[in-house]
Amino acid sequence: MNTATFNKRIYTIPLFTADVKNIFDHMDALRNAARGGRVNHAFAEKIMMVVTSVNGCRYCSYGHSRAALAAGIPEAELQKLMLLDLGTFPENEVVALTFAQHYAESCCNPDPAAWQRVTSYYGEETANDMLTYMRMITFGNLLGNTFDALLSRFRGNPATGSSLWSELGVLLGAIWMPPSRLFLRLFKAKSGGA
Repeated sequence: MNTATFNKRIYTIPLFTADVKNIFDHMDALRNAARGGRVNHAFAEKIMMVVTSVNGCRYCSYGHSRAALAAGIPEAELQKLMLLDLGTFPENEVVALTFAQHYAESCCNPDPAAWQRVTSYYGEETANDMLTYMRMITFGNLLGNTFDALLSRFRGNPATGSSLWSELGVLLGAIWMPPSRLFLRLFKAKSGGA
């Protein structure tokens, strides 16, 4: 029997619930980031690859590696992003990429001074667009890792501090919570609520 523990960051039910609420509370920010053009597709993929590299989600790594290549990011740059070797990127990218690494390593609680550097360098709207991409990829990363934690549990390698019920609760919640939040959002909008 394997006695090692699963060591990637995963969702707990309270954290997952809070993130689903946060995503639906900020859906307009995602729409604005995607449509605003302040962060081009290739740069957004670089930012998401850095967060994914820290969080270690194999599903997001595979999907966003393919998306990054399709967006024109050279294989050599992609490898550097995956290894968090950010020193050779130009300053106009490295400020955001190092912040993305810090954001993920700090479990989405970056130092205010680091955030201030990003907003000062790029401007508030662009910085907020970048943060939106970081939030969304973190959601995907932790969901993918939670699924892997469940698979690892079945192989005798459980995640520390987690339980079968927590992992199942998060994964089942991923099926019903987003549609219910979307319905609630639409209902509030139709009834004139906030």
